[in-house]
Amino acid sequence: MERTLQREGYAVLVGMDEVGRGALAGPVSVGVVAIGISCRTAPQGVKDSKLLTPAARERLVPRIKRWALAHGVGHAWPEEIDAVGIMAALRLAGERALAQLGDTRPDLVLLDGNHDWLTDPTRVGLLGLLEGSQPPPVRTMIKADLRCSSVAAASVLAKVERDGLMVQASAEPRHTPYLWEHNKGYAAPEHQEALRRLGPSEWHRRSWNIAAAGTVVVPEEGVPQ
Repeated sequence: MERTLQREGYAVLVGMDEVGRGALAGPVSVGVVAIGISCRTAPQGVKDSKLLTPAARERLVPRIKRWALAHGVGHAWPEEIDAVGIMAALRLAGERALAQLGDTRPDLVLLDGNHDWLTDPTRVGLLGLLEGSQPPPVRTMIKADLRCSSVAAASVLAKVERDGLMVQASAEPRHTPYLWEHNKGYAAPEHQEALRRLGPSEWHRRSWNIAAAGTVVVPEEGVPQ
């Protein structure tokens, strides 16, 4: 797909994908991978991170970083999600990821799905402040993580980094009962049982009313996917 778009005149393409939107705890994370005409074929095995084993994802990370023109992962933290909502937090994480591209300027941003969660017409973010330029166009694409190597690679980077953060947090004694090393902050039965017994920690998204009865009540804009 990227080669087709480059023939249409988009020399530098940026694939983006998010991880953790529907989790109960931890950040929402956005990976970004920029590729250009000079980039070779994507590393063998690059695909949607959900289709890969943890070990396979981790092996791909250094290969993706060598392949890409630039890359990054941005996070928005639970207190930020609670303060601004999940969609604005996604934009914040995406802008933080794009800021890591340095001097690499995208001609087109590719997002998985059918909703442009990156563009905010009411506010000029980092996308609109790059050397005074206009924000690059964003194109949404169903199954982009299966059709676009850059989006799939971005999902791998985001998944590996976010999983690492959740495992690291789980090692802290106050977080150990939630078993994040296994569920990565999602609504697994053992996670919800710990919430029923202990209530939420500072890493939980408290605005989601997750602890009242061990069930999840998510604000309308943050329906997990």
